[in-house]
Amino acid sequence: MSQRETVAEKSLESVLRDIAKGKGAPCYLLYGDEDFLVEQALGKIVDALIPEQDRDLSLFMMDDESGGVHAVCEALLTPSLVPGPKAVVLRKTRLFYSKTSVPELVRKIADTVETDLPSAARNFMALLDLAGWSLEHLRDEGWRRIPDEQWRELAGEEGAAERQKWLPRVLEHCIAHGLADRARPGGTEVLEDLLAAGLPEGHVLVVTADAVDRRKKLFKMMADRGAVLAFLQTRGEARRRGLMMESLREKLARNGKTLSPEAWVALGRKTGFRLRDSAEALDLLITYTGERAEIATADVEAVIGRTRDDTVFDLTEALAAGDLQKALASLGDLLYQGVHPLVILAMITREIRFLLHGKVLLLSGRLVGFRADMDFGRFQRTLYPAVKECQAELGGGSTLAGQHPYVIYNALRNSERHSQGELLAQMERVLAADVAMKSTGGDARLLLERLLIDLCGQAERKNTKLRS
Repeated sequence: MSQRETVAEKSLESVLRDIAKGKGAPCYLLYGDEDFLVEQALGKIVDALIPEQDRDLSLFMMDDESGGVHAVCEALLTPSLVPGPKAVVLRKTRLFYSKTSVPELVRKIADTVETDLPSAARNFMALLDLAGWSLEHLRDEGWRRIPDEQWRELAGEEGAAERQKWLPRVLEHCIAHGLADRARPGGTEVLEDLLAAGLPEGHVLVVTADAVDRRKKLFKMMADRGAVLAFLQTRGEARRRGLMMESLREKLARNGKTLSPEAWVALGRKTGFRLRDSAEALDLLITYTGERAEIATADVEAVIGRTRDDTVFDLTEALAAGDLQKALASLGDLLYQGVHPLVILAMITREIRFLLHGKVLLLSGRLVGFRADMDFGRFQRTLYPAVKECQAELGGGSTLAGQHPYVIYNALRNSERHSQGELLAQMERVLAADVAMKSTGGDARLLLERLLIDLCGQAERKNTKLRS
């Protein structure tokens, strides 16, 4: 699997080749928010460096709570107990964090609060380290007493504005699970001096981190003396799906399995195209299908079961169809699963926005020949290239054109049920609900129910008028 070239112009494949030739580096830094790929790369590098039978005495796994930088240096300087190489692994360190890392930490917290709350909590604790705050400082609504200007200076304009969507839930989780404010990992000067002087012959340092400040001296030192590999999260559903497929094909091949195209889509929808979740689900599917070579959509449905993403899909489908009963039932399911009302509102906003984008695309005349009853395969062959041209012109992955082809296909089909004026009116209703939810302190569930009644009621009134 190819990886992005990094500061040290090394890919995982070239690193492994160099180690196999006896030309390994004294240190490696693996970083990025694709933690599954980071852990996968760490495993391959450790496998290449230390024979399995020697790992009890020649492999030392550490983290920031294992004694800090001084403990890492001591482990690197201590002679190996057996002949051969010795590796010290420092996992998920915060040594490369700085205050400039806070906006990225905030984004990660917001992205994972609904899908991986423990991970969001770990990033939140790192945020507290950098800000110099404590859980006691923020609990009992203490976070609301921090001035907006201080939040903006620390987390950026967007991060400060969106904090009420994720902060209360993450804070509640940290307090409920007794997460203590952690000691800071300490200064890095002693490790920088050790790398500058050179590690003992055969000793190797391997470090993993989810985020780095490239301006830090330690980062530059490791890039200069060793190899830095970045595993950064891919934006856009289509790209995430491609990365998921690329990353998991090796596992499928080892087990003599394939996934049908429809099963790939179903797997991604149920896991949110998150690599770790997808890999764990694939292990279950491989076991479930036994000797059968192809994994089908029915297998995915049977093994993984109903997920929050399924409920989200139900809600957006109900909105597009104007099915109020189904929309209200899906809303109830999402709230029962603990999804924050502001997150649900963001889902509704995204759906209406995509319908509006679809209507604009159709009215532009760029998709001549599109029909709501055309099948997906024909759309992908004949019209999707024109959509990709639109994406190249617009840039970014937040527009409809940057989504998975099937998402675009459905949005275009569903947008034909509405006029552009109707969709603009729906966007105004959604924005009004957003303002009301954030400013009035009213019952969030009631506001969402009224919004769904309004949106679906508009579609129902239109259908009734057409039937008459």
